[in-house]
Amino acid sequence: MHVIKLFNLATGKLHQLGMKAHLIQGLIAAFLVAALLLPISSQSSEPSNLRSIGISVADLGNPYFVQLVESATAKAQELTGGPVKMLIRSDAYDLDRQIEQLNDFIEQDVDLIVLTAAEEYKVAAVVAKAQRAGIKVIAVDVNAKGADATITTDNVQAGVVACEKLAEKIGYKGNFVIVNGVLVSSVVERVAGCKSVLNKYPDIKLLSDRMNGTGSVGGGMEAMTYLMESYPHIDAVFTINDPTALGVLRAAKQAKRNEFLLASVDGAPFAEKMIKQQGSPWIATAVQRPALMAERAIEIAMALLEGREVPQRFILIPSVLVEKP
Repeated sequence: MHVIKLFNLATGKLHQLGMKAHLIQGLIAAFLVAALLLPISSQSSEPSNLRSIGISVADLGNPYFVQLVESATAKAQELTGGPVKMLIRSDAYDLDRQIEQLNDFIEQDVDLIVLTAAEEYKVAAVVAKAQRAGIKVIAVDVNAKGADATITTDNVQAGVVACEKLAEKIGYKGNFVIVNGVLVSSVVERVAGCKSVLNKYPDIKLLSDRMNGTGSVGGGMEAMTYLMESYPHIDAVFTINDPTALGVLRAAKQAKRNEFLLASVDGAPFAEKMIKQQGSPWIATAVQRPALMAERAIEIAMALLEGREVPQRFILIPSVLVEKP
């Protein structure tokens, strides 16, 4: 039976049995991850069609993207059994820069492009150009119009679990701010997930959700500095990634503000370490799985290059919340 049908049947049975919602959510996450790890189909014994890969990600200063690139490289070498030429680029959330990088990949006749799109729809033309040249294009982390396949975190769910934890810790009342980011699909979805939680609690007041922290430490500092100048008391802060959260904490320390709790998305090692520190206002991060995302991207690309069937081409990987003990 198809994985999705099994998932729906299992979920329905759990609800009928009266299982609590948080237990169902945990089982669902485990089920989905297990399903994602199932092989696509048997691999071909023919020589590999994957000799070179162009990767364009948003920020190679972010540990999340570094792990994504390293995992894609390792998986490609594992599956091909030989060296794979890797062209690694960072677009710094700049669409024009990314288009230039993708055109360079096309000129260098790579077999595969893996990208985190700087803009979901405006990359469509260059994605189509690559495909006309016989290049497979896999979108990771962010949607890219026209890509052969897309693998991302379930970003709505990540925003939900992080902000539900914040809401709980502030007693479902108080002043809340969201430090937003560049308007790519992953960020938009995380914020939407967070706001869906806040809408359930009338005693939580969302003061701001428009400040762009640029997904960086410096941007987080700048955004939080402005927010603290604008609002004398803040109870909770949600940031769209861990580097932004780190910037928020640095700005708060400079301003000697410590009244708020903080949650984020990413699951970077430095974030998990800080969350475990006694007295830290950083209480949780929704962990993404860049290694799994990258490995799945390479597996799907290999199948497509070899002409094998890939029935599922849009994959959402659920996050898991890491929180203060």
